[in-house]
Amino acid sequence: MPDHIHALILFDGAKRMSEVIKDWKRWIARTLNIKWQDGYFDHRLRSQDSLIQKRSYILDNPVRAGLCDKAEDWPFRVTW
Repeated sequence: MPDHIHALILFDGAKRMSEVIKDWKRWIARTLNIKWQDGYFDHRLRSQDSLIQKRSYILDNPVRAGLCDKAEDWPFRVTW
């Protein structure tokens, strides 16, 4: 998306989620010279169904925004 990012992130839990996000945003800001807005929204995935639902939401986001006709046409799409 041109004005925001969605990501599914897995980490070991040794650090708090807020620290992981802060460190990641700091690295991106320095590496790509991006100025982030303050804050973020998180959602913990507690089941396989929740993971599938959020993955579909993320992949379909450019289609809902009218940026492409099909999710697979989005040039910045990364899947697993």
